[in-house]
Amino acid sequence: MSPTDALTLLERFRTGQVPAEQVLHAFQAAPVVDLGFAAVDQHRALRKGFPEVIFGAGKTPDQVVAIASEILAADGRVLTTRVSPEQARALKKRFSHTVHHEAARCLTLERSPLAKRPGTIAVVAAGTTDLPVAEEAAVTADFMGNTVQRIYDVGVAGLHRLLRRLPEIQSANVVIVVAGMEAALPSVVGGLVGKPLIGVPTSVGYGSHFGGLTALLGMLNSCASGLTVVNIDNGFGAGYAASGINALVASACNTSAPSAQAELPASPTPGQVKAAPKRRGKAAPIR
Repeated sequence: MSPTDALTLLERFRTGQVPAEQVLHAFQAAPVVDLGFAAVDQHRALRKGFPEVIFGAGKTPDQVVAIASEILAADGRVLTTRVSPEQARALKKRFSHTVHHEAARCLTLERSPLAKRPGTIAVVAAGTTDLPVAEEAAVTADFMGNTVQRIYDVGVAGLHRLLRRLPEIQSANVVIVVAGMEAALPSVVGGLVGKPLIGVPTSVGYGSHFGGLTALLGMLNSCASGLTVVNIDNGFGAGYAASGINALVASACNTSAPSAQAELPASPTPGQVKAAPKRRGKAAPIR
């Protein structure tokens, strides 16, 4: 149950459309479904605004299908990351409307798509080899109800490629920068953009790259203020965090500030205007 579902149910109870017993049953339902090999969190969406996400690596196809079935029944949407081809085939066989995002190694499944909140999230990737991680971030953010702008292959080896896309990056509410090698790109973007910036180091590089450790340490030691860094290859974590930031921005925009005009006294109508009373006697001399 999501916060929207909970509010809808309470509103239907308030208007007499559902009995109190149905409301109590919905809120008293067990928050965990025990499958033996997994304890599925049914209240994740109620607490965090989005249901539990399945990490596919290390799970069997049957386990992924069983967990996805429970989440879909409770929340109407499922995101699975780091999936294998076998897991993708099993879930598509069980649910024909499953979408396999092969580049992102993700599966998405939903009864109806979430409405897109205002604002965009820019996903900026240094090179083509970084795309699996960048796509994981983009698919996650998009599936969580955000408009995503993909800006790929703009690494510092050809800085002019980045500069020509700068207006798109600056217009986003949140910017995710994905880079391997020495990971210089987030520092460059951080010096040009005044928006929340999330760096994702990737395991792309040669021997002394140490599987992404060089990129991670480079981002952690960035001189660009305000750069937040997630773990190596963690596109999902970056997309999830960016979605939360964009949701806060959308919530703030939806909270309308009192109009300055409303604070001014209303202008009187012609019938309300009264003539000033006439003074009697002589006017006081001006000194």
